[in-house]
Order: sequence, then structure tokens, then C-alpha cells
Amino acid sequence: MSIDLGNHAGFILGSYIVTILVIAAMIAWVILDHRAQSRRLKQLEERGARRRSERQAPAGTAKPLASRQETGA
Repeated sequence: MSIDLGNHAGFILGSYIVTILVIAAMIAWVILDHRAQSRRLKQLEERGARRRSERQAPAGTAKPLASRQETGA
């Protein structure tokens, strides 16, 4: 089974190739960026920086919404 692409075969195949390369490059970029961000986060945590979500609220302030929902408050 073969598909007759006619006079536009070069354009059609070229478009598919470019599209595949662009999508592959974007996937690689996301993977590499994730690794770099994970490495940077690990370095920050080793230096003592903590995530905001891990901080305790100062005395007398409202609990985060998630905590209120868990306790039923």
C-alpha cells in the first residue's frame, strides 16, 4: 500500500519531519529543564531553604485552608 502524494510530496514529507523534530525538541527541553529545576531545588534545600508550604503559621494566625478542611473547622 503506497500513498500518492503527487507533486507536493517533498513539501508534505518535509512538514511532517519538521513537526516531529520540533515536538521532539520541546519534549527534550521540558525533560532537561525539569532535571535542572530539581537539581536547583535540591541545592537550595541543602543550604537550608524550605518550601513555603512546609512553614508553620505564626501563632494567632488562621490555619491554611487544607488544615481547616481536614479538621472540619
